[in-house]
Amino acid sequence: MVLPQRQGLYDPANEHDACGVGFVAHIKNQKSHGIIEQGLQILCNLEHRGATGYDPCWVTAQAS
Repeated sequence: MVLPQRQGLYDPANEHDACGVGFVAHIKNQKSHGIIEQGLQILCNLEHRGATGYDPCWVTAQAS
């Protein structure tokens, strides 16, 4: 796999296997629907690891 070159906050030297954490932010602290959509996509991508960002027991209790 060819990694991109170092630029801005990205440094390919820091690449390693993910531990199941996702983080999305705008570097200039601007709010947008795109940030929310990316955060939701992270949750979908991490679901298979059990890292969905919520307690399923709490959600089930709230639904009843």
